[in-house]
Amino acid sequence: MGRFSARQVAVVGAVAVLGLTVHLGVPHPVRLGTARPGYGQGRLASGGAARGAGRASVVAPMAAILPASGAMFAPVQPAPGAGQARAGGSGRSRRLVGQAASFHQIILPDLLVVAPRGLTAQQLTRLRAITGVRDLIAFDGAQIKMAGRAVNVIGVDPATFRSWVPLRTASDQAFWTQLSRGDFVASSGAGLALRPGDDYRLVGASQRVIRFGSAADLGLAGIDLVVNEQTSARLGLVRRVAGLISAPGVGLATLTRKVSAVLGPSGKIEVLRSQSLPVAEVPAGSKPTTYLQLFKASAAEYCPGLSWTVLAAIGQIESADGTNMGPSSAGALGPMQFLPSTWAVWGIDGFGETGTPNVMNPF
Repeated sequence: MGRFSARQVAVVGAVAVLGLTVHLGVPHPVRLGTARPGYGQGRLASGGAARGAGRASVVAPMAAILPASGAMFAPVQPAPGAGQARAGGSGRSRRLVGQAASFHQIILPDLLVVAPRGLTAQQLTRLRAITGVRDLIAFDGAQIKMAGRAVNVIGVDPATFRSWVPLRTASDQAFWTQLSRGDFVASSGAGLALRPGDDYRLVGASQRVIRFGSAADLGLAGIDLVVNEQTSARLGLVRRVAGLISAPGVGLATLTRKVSAVLGPSGKIEVLRSQSLPVAEVPAGSKPTTYLQLFKASAAEYCPGLSWTVLAAIGQIESADGTNMGPSSAGALGPMQFLPSTWAVWGIDGFGETGTPNVMNPF
């Protein structure tokens, strides 16, 4: 089996969600206060890049700053007047719809960080400079009122935040169009009885009557509502109060220590990374007879320490384990769908095969 491309590794997070849904039919939320579930118990369960085990010493910041709440809410009819302007109707908001028209990758967050007074530009620069940090996103947030009840809301750029949520939600174009045009959306785990298309009054530093779009799984417990950055500014949410960090190649203890040094004593960290992913032990000299065995043996033989679930994820999404060998619309071939130019550089024989490496040969 040949090596896999950077593009394929980038979508492993998406496949991790999809693989469990297809093969096991089980839910896959990631909740604050718990580690990301360790994928890999199913036949072709999927996961992210191999990551070291460890336990962070700081947890549960969002619960203290944005405590969870839920209630049934009655819609309101917007009325003109000071402090009751409806968000979402400006020409600028309409132009934002196109910014969330597509997404190009799924990013698995390792840490949620919270700075009660907001992350400074200097802190963000230092966080991005930590060795191994690949992606970082910061967003607004606060506890506000809706129908007299407290709800937790974050303000995001839909075009960037979209890559940080579960695949099913990231693929829901209507959800992101609603958010981009100025509607508010909700977490399906918040338990709020809201009617799509109705107007609700949100009260922060100022109050706004805003249309509700729809609900979806955000993968982050404790968050009830999401608005875009323009609506966030109008509501007066705390600017850049939180952020998500992805650093898949860094040990948790090292990453947490370095992030803590940047945040200082007032900052909080929540670990979202899986404690570990399964690594197979395969008897020497055995030759696989199924794709599942092949994924396990390949990881053990050619990339020790890599979880076999990474290869299983790629094989499932690229060719459904060899049932669609291509060529794809881009010309990719074989069970792992390599471009011929990539295969020419990285393709190798495996498990006793000889001769010129064949992209169509699963071994």
